[in-house]
Amino acid sequence: MKITMIHGQNHKGSTYHVSRLLAEKLGAADEITEFFLPGDLNHFCVGCYACIEADEACPFYTEKKVILDAVEMADLLIFTTPNYCLMPSAPMKAFIDLTYTYWMSHRPRAYMFHKKAAVISTTAGAGAGQAIKGITRTLFYWGVPYIKSYGISVQAMNWQGVSEKKRAKINKDISALAKKISRVKKTRVGIKTRFIFWMMSNMQKAGWSSSPTETEYWRANGWLDKKRPWNQ
Repeated sequence: MKITMIHGQNHKGSTYHVSRLLAEKLGAADEITEFFLPGDLNHFCVGCYACIEADEACPFYTEKKVILDAVEMADLLIFTTPNYCLMPSAPMKAFIDLTYTYWMSHRPRAYMFHKKAAVISTTAGAGAGQAIKGITRTLFYWGVPYIKSYGISVQAMNWQGVSEKKRAKINKDISALAKKISRVKKTRVGIKTRFIFWMMSNMQKAGWSSSPTETEYWRANGWLDKKRPWNQ
């Protein structure tokens, strides 16, 4: 199993250690490609809309492409973020902004509809679930059909400060999560995704897209007719 991990922080704190534990329990420790934000992509979307016409027109295309190529090759995506004010970290949000053309409302990628993903967040107090939501929503609109999440209050400022009792709980929880992910050999696209994709197809047909380039992209893939990415 090839895993691409995208960390919403540069440091290797509690969230990082929990995500690595998941990768290890999946038996994929040697098949991991990791990226740390903002270290590997230190930019914010500037709203130039250049990427609407062509991916390579983005001023940050070169750095972004390295990450997205790894995303394409992965069987499982693991996104991590600490809880920052009940939201994902700013670097993670910046990454989401820089990949908005991957959403079903723009130019979704067919390979996304066959992937699995996990989103992990830790917090010293409360709010891990809120930090997770923004990422799981993005993955859904990317078309990823199988998304699991895990959030926990570690009641510590760093991994070294996490109690043995809390670590034992994390180990048990992550073992269960790894088993769930491992059992899924082939993903299935749900009704909600199918419905949203149908709506977006009709939007493209009606000429409500952001650009004729996007409509042509849908037409070239056959998605304005009966073809669907999860069958490709």
